Amino acid sequence: MENINQALFLLLNAPQHPSMALVMLAQGLADYAIWIVPAVLILGWLRGNESIRRLMLEATASGLAALLINQMIGLVWQHPRPFMMGLGHTLLSHVADSSFPSDHLTLLWAVSFSFLMHRRTRAAGATLALLGLPIAWARIYLGVHFPLDMAGAAMVAGFSAWLCAREGYRLVEPALRLITAVYRVLFAPFIRRGWMKQ
Repeated sequence: MENINQALFLLLNAPQHPSMALVMLAQGLADYAIWIVPAVLILGWLRGNESIRRLMLEATASGLAALLINQMIGLVWQHPRPFMMGLGHTLLSHVADSSFPSDHLTLLWAVSFSFLMHRRTRAAGATLALLGLPIAWARIYLGVHFPLDMAGAAMVAGFSAWLCAREGYRLVEPALRLITAVYRVLFAPFIRRGWMKQ
């Protein structure tokens, strides 16, 4: 399996003399596209009603749980990144920690898979899930991840989204009440002006 993983990596990794336009596109996807996740969650909270806010919190819980699972996997099994093995070309600075699974993709897909489980957020979930594909390509192209790191991210994200959809209400309901109360106090002037929903 590791031989296949490395062969796929070398197929997708940047060549020795890559196009600068392609490198810049990959760097933008690899570094900045992940910020769409908190933007969607915050916008959903600010513009949504209580049921949408509940789904935003469930998706947030899914993302956090998935990242926690990743940390536990990293403690149990350290898999080196390509540049730690002297493999391929590295065009993005990254700390030399375990590569499996990809935290970027785990977070993105944990939130998107959580959205996919509910009719009201399914379109946003599908859009975010598809956005994960070019991000996955970019992080492999730039030499910081293997293809199997992305497959691992999908598995962890799927499990986390399922777990939070099934059991998340135990955490989401009390969190929703607390966060809503704090939000209404902190943003009271903006809510009164109609700039934000109560």
